[in-house]
Amino acid sequence: MSVTQQQVLAAIAELPGPDASRTLAQSGALAGVNVRDGKVFVSINVEPGKVQALEPMRGRIEAVIKKLPGVAAAYVTLTSEAEQGSAQRAQPARSSGHAKPTAQGGAARIGKIIAVASGKGGVGKSTTACNVALGFARQGLKVGVLDADVYGPSMPRLFGIKGKPQMAADGVKLAPMENYGVKVMSIGFLVEDDAPIVWRGPMVMSAIKQLLEDVDWGDLDVLVVDMPPGTGDAQLTLAQSVPLAGAIIVSTPQDLALIDARRGIAMFQQVHVPLIGVVENMSYFLCPHCGGRSDLFGHGGARHEAEKLGVPFLGEAPLHMSIRETSDAGAPVVATAPDSPQAKAYVEIAEKAWVNVNAGAAGARPAPRIVVN
Repeated sequence: MSVTQQQVLAAIAELPGPDASRTLAQSGALAGVNVRDGKVFVSINVEPGKVQALEPMRGRIEAVIKKLPGVAAAYVTLTSEAEQGSAQRAQPARSSGHAKPTAQGGAARIGKIIAVASGKGGVGKSTTACNVALGFARQGLKVGVLDADVYGPSMPRLFGIKGKPQMAADGVKLAPMENYGVKVMSIGFLVEDDAPIVWRGPMVMSAIKQLLEDVDWGDLDVLVVDMPPGTGDAQLTLAQSVPLAGAIIVSTPQDLALIDARRGIAMFQQVHVPLIGVVENMSYFLCPHCGGRSDLFGHGGARHEAEKLGVPFLGEAPLHMSIRETSDAGAPVVATAPDSPQAKAYVEIAEKAWVNVNAGAAGARPAPRIVVN
């Protein structure tokens, strides 16, 4: 029988809170508790700058939860929020210039972490992330995919993976799922297909960090992160938590999509994450019957925008029935039809992206520390 939220709250209520003078229940620091299929996610608000000092407290709370009957795994994360009335503008903190890239937990053995993002939804970002990751794998790289789109996880369907992740050999972390030679982790594996994710920002941030740090990714050359659309908590959390090697921006050609793509580019530039390049998805339509080409959404808008902003352009991916059909079937086109023109478009994008990362155009840099003033 799975543990309940009430049982978790009862077990940790009397544990010391962040200030040690009051219990966790009295402190008001408990931001959220969520239980899904025996997996417990807890978020605790603490003062900025005290995260490291309160790590023992976090560990004690996590240990108590893990001992409860019916608990398969426990994830406790410390988060910091701005005080009421403060400006919500995130800025990189001043540093001495000697910071070094760091990675924690399951991320410690990952060579490069690449974010695939878009300024808005509906541009095929997840399909692009999936096929670009498979394009990396075709280059002989060890590849993982982290589905950070908590509210709309797509990777289980795209990779055709069903079931629940198991505990890794160490008995502490989760083992990622795998298909087509790519390791995959998604919140979609931990919740039912039709279950809504009704979480506030701190819980979303906590889930993303746990999916990155408490998963035994093993040795990876590259981890592709499918970001949620927009420029919110998930992007800032990843920019703050891990040394991103860079970001790939996905857009469609029309002006409405490009407006939001500009915002995505500006956001990564503001937090000093290098831009690997821009992909123009659904760039043109290829008729499955006659092979004729139609520019349904215009053409070349993303390329021109990239040139204007001084960002590399990685290539064009077509709007084609086979991409939609293989994606819905959990048989992505790069894996199941690698010699098709549609697959070759994604493979070429992946090849250019990997060249850009390793040529220094988007070399790994320390993750900026985000502070909220």
